[in-house]
Amino acid sequence: MKLRLARRAVGDAVVVAVEGELDLFTAPFLRDEVRDAIKLDSPRLVLDLTALSFMDSSGLSVLIEAWRLATAEGGGVCLAAPQGPVARILRTTGLDRRIKVYPDVGSAVGEI
Repeated sequence: MKLRLARRAVGDAVVVAVEGELDLFTAPFLRDEVRDAIKLDSPRLVLDLTALSFMDSSGLSVLIEAWRLATAEGGGVCLAAPQGPVARILRTTGLDRRIKVYPDVGSAVGEI
């Protein structure tokens, strides 16, 4: 398994669970899923990163694009439960200061 995505509505937000590895080869799949989620479901997007084991700069660019698209539509993006290496790259790049990070999906949905 390289990357698995699952989308669901929670209240008036949409949650996309991201599982596996987010890199140059898998980032386009998440980019398409995020675009569809924002356009078809809600501009209030929570990315559940609980099961994301790896993310490189390609993944970071998808997160930034998601944030730009959602905010342009009057919504926003939150990240839920990034683990170990993924949390570190968010901190190292400072992306966790632009896109809010929450310990779990429930708290992210409540704040977005």
